[in-house]
Amino acid sequence: MQLHTIWFVILAIFWVGFFVLEGFDFGVGMLHTIVGRTDEERKRALSTIGPWWDGNEVWLIVAGAGTFAAFPDWYATMFSALYLALLLVLLALMARGVSFEFKDKSESPRWRTTWRWAMTLGCLLIPLLLGVGLGDLLNGLPIDSSHDYTGNFFGLLTPYGLWTGVTLVALCLLHGATFLKLRTTDELRERARAFAQPLGWVAIALVVGWVIWTRSVAGGPDVPQPVEILAVIAAGFAARLAMTDHDGLSFASSAVAIAATVGSIFIDLYPNVMISSTSAAYDLTVNNSASGHYALVVMTVVAVIFFPLVLLYQGWSFHVFRARIQAPPEAASDPGPT
Repeated sequence: MQLHTIWFVILAIFWVGFFVLEGFDFGVGMLHTIVGRTDEERKRALSTIGPWWDGNEVWLIVAGAGTFAAFPDWYATMFSALYLALLLVLLALMARGVSFEFKDKSESPRWRTTWRWAMTLGCLLIPLLLGVGLGDLLNGLPIDSSHDYTGNFFGLLTPYGLWTGVTLVALCLLHGATFLKLRTTDELRERARAFAQPLGWVAIALVVGWVIWTRSVAGGPDVPQPVEILAVIAAGFAARLAMTDHDGLSFASSAVAIAATVGSIFIDLYPNVMISSTSAAYDLTVNNSASGHYALVVMTVVAVIFFPLVLLYQGWSFHVFRARIQAPPEAASDPGPT
């Protein structure tokens, strides 16, 4: 396997890792005002992702930096085409991050409501917009012979791209519900359970539609690929297991559903990295957009050394913070004078 192919696989892993790890963050952020009926419950819901949400964002940063280093032409075309969309993603990431710090700075109901909405909308827009962008890579965008994007912002809103974005939002909601069920107790856990199953059926319907549409967009055999079938099966398992006490298996199933969905995009995309709807001759591929051999060798050595360390650290952090978030004990009642 050539180095540019290896780096295409590595970048696909970064994107899959981002959606699997940030997916439950986004889901919790979208659901925290629904499963939480009081400020204490909403705070407890967000506490489940407190140790990881900012670290999980690094996977997106590394995916972008890796694209810049390994496939500079792909980076130039993609980031210029998706410039306004990525700016909105950046604003959504900022709104979500700031809301963690600002929501408790005032007791004003309006202040808290504002930052709750910032959290919810930020967590909704990020997977939606990134899903649209990933869908557009496979669906195709108007790219000329110089690999310049010739469309406008609204040209990015392709029907297939929008369906991909909505599908990823639904999977993130399911992933967040299974994570809340895994990490909370009492009423909060029961509400997460109640939402997980209907979210699962919605996710299954969207994934099935997405798989059918993807077969049409990607060309090739009409039979779904094994990874696409896995996405449907995993979403079904997550929905079914959500009604049981197998919280870990339900969460793992929703993670597999997201991983298989995002991974399928890159599997169908290869050996292209970006499709031109203008002419197939203008497609960007792993061959015509890759960096030089020496740069890829250096990057590969760095990845071989540090990537396992990152995975070990990530796994250890999940082990350390594995305990459920308990409801605070009720204040002891005053026994009165004796």
